[in-house]
Amino acid sequence: MLPFGRTSGAILDKLYPLYYPPSLTGLRGSHPGSHTHSHARAWDKKSDWGPTTELKETYDLVVVGGGISGLAAAYFYQQKHGKDKKVLILDNHDDFGGHAKRNEHTVDGKLRLAHGGSQSIVEPKHGSEIVHALLKDIGVDIKRFDTAYDRDFYKRNNLGAVTYFNKETFGEDKVVKHPYCNYPNYVEGIVMGGKLSNEEAAQQAPLSEKGKEQLLRVLNGGLHVIDVPEEEMEDYIYSTSYFDYLKNTLGVDDPGILKMARNSGLDWALTGTDLMTIGTAKSCGALGFTPKAVYDEDNPYIYHFPDGNASVARALVKKMIPDVAEGNNAEELVLSKFNYAELDKASNAVRIRLNSTVVNVEHGGDPKNSSEVFVNYINDNKSHQVKGKSVVMACYNMMIPHIVSGLPEEQAAALRLQNKSPLQYTTVGLRNWRAMKEMEIGLAMSPGNMHQAVLMDFPVSIGGYEYTKTPDDPCIVHMISCPYGETIGAPALEQYREARYKMLGLQFKDYEEEIRAHFNGMLPKELFDFDRDVESITVNRWAHGYTVGGPEDSVKKGRQPFGRITIANCDSAPGADAKTAIDMASRAVNELG
Repeated sequence: MLPFGRTSGAILDKLYPLYYPPSLTGLRGSHPGSHTHSHARAWDKKSDWGPTTELKETYDLVVVGGGISGLAAAYFYQQKHGKDKKVLILDNHDDFGGHAKRNEHTVDGKLRLAHGGSQSIVEPKHGSEIVHALLKDIGVDIKRFDTAYDRDFYKRNNLGAVTYFNKETFGEDKVVKHPYCNYPNYVEGIVMGGKLSNEEAAQQAPLSEKGKEQLLRVLNGGLHVIDVPEEEMEDYIYSTSYFDYLKNTLGVDDPGILKMARNSGLDWALTGTDLMTIGTAKSCGALGFTPKAVYDEDNPYIYHFPDGNASVARALVKKMIPDVAEGNNAEELVLSKFNYAELDKASNAVRIRLNSTVVNVEHGGDPKNSSEVFVNYINDNKSHQVKGKSVVMACYNMMIPHIVSGLPEEQAAALRLQNKSPLQYTTVGLRNWRAMKEMEIGLAMSPGNMHQAVLMDFPVSIGGYEYTKTPDDPCIVHMISCPYGETIGAPALEQYREARYKMLGLQFKDYEEEIRAHFNGMLPKELFDFDRDVESITVNRWAHGYTVGGPEDSVKKGRQPFGRITIANCDSAPGADAKTAIDMASRAVNELG
């Protein structure tokens, strides 16, 4: 198989039955080659793709984008119009699911599953009737997680929330048993670092004496010293910069503390805390706001398959392409190996065509009364065309102005205002977690590293899959990176572009070197040896990660139907979770009539 899962339509058949993207390690997510043609279209305005093969294929619906929203759109279309309706799903990646990516690691002969993007079904109790009906129909039993998720795992193993300070940034490698923020508390059952008082936590931080004094002021909180009437406080905190508050109100100028603060919100928000108000920083539990022991009493963060929401995507695919795998519900599919040769069979009512980047979508006539839409895509560096009666655009919404011909300029301008922040989820297969146990690390905030958080995988056993039991067993360790720009306070879009450019410019060896330094600095040498204990690394890079919506009116204008073309994906909400993706798919299909 080609490195990192890169493949092409011309050689795809030769790879079957070996073609199985979930087992690939190295650079994944938006893997090398997945954005080559879309970048050529958007950046270089490329329009000449050479001779186009007009395939003798006509579909009732063509879906652009095979993430959860695109898969759900195909599902809803068949539910509404009949299971005999022909649907083609096109995706530029080598696997379906979009951000709901499945990572498989085989460590000493044992399969370990992990998510490479979309993590959990967040707050399912707040889901719409549409979402709950879909989940029920594809065999996702929300109540099952009450017993599948081991909420006592971290306490039983004395694994808590700590902070790792690296030598390069803070002068020494040191683990302090305190998170200094609220970020870890979404990990249900984790010990939140209550072993240290604020005084002890500040004193143990590898800072100067002046820095330790400043850190203690932050940890003790400072809102009470602000001279603002109580009835005006909320307006004040949501109009005042968190960093101005740190610097001007609390007198913080230590660069180490500001780095800790900037990274303390991580992926709970869309930016570093340097761009947040006090109120937003407080709501995401940034440095200086008291850690809480419980994430959400009414919506515990336990609705997590071993491969995250990849299980939701797989269950959707199984529902529409029954022969792709064995299993009658999402739980039974957890350990099922999908046969990718089934995805694009001509005999299927629903077909999924991977490694296919759509570069042009155009009505066959006047969009107001056209009865057909032509879709051009690139596969194996060759141009192909199919025809559909309708199209759902379930791709990144900011790409739509570049590939939908004739789109009204006002709508195109609105779509261009939508954006995504970069995000990276790295999964590491370890032969054992003795060193993590010794250091009592359930989750380590790491403000000086590329990956600002390192955590043990969510303790879920379901569908015959058993989570790691003892420190001597293989496990998955997750590493989370929310890359920000180098310039503190720079506008968000500027920081996204800078971080995205840097992310995509790195090679796998660069990531491996960073991960090696992180583990070696954090874990005791007598218990951990990188070359001995690390079996595999999968770096899931999402240069376009979390949805960042433009102004509210731009979101509504951008997602309007255009002839026989409608728009789905989280971006059109805007939002950034599986429930939203499903709701937007339902709306888009209903707009087709």
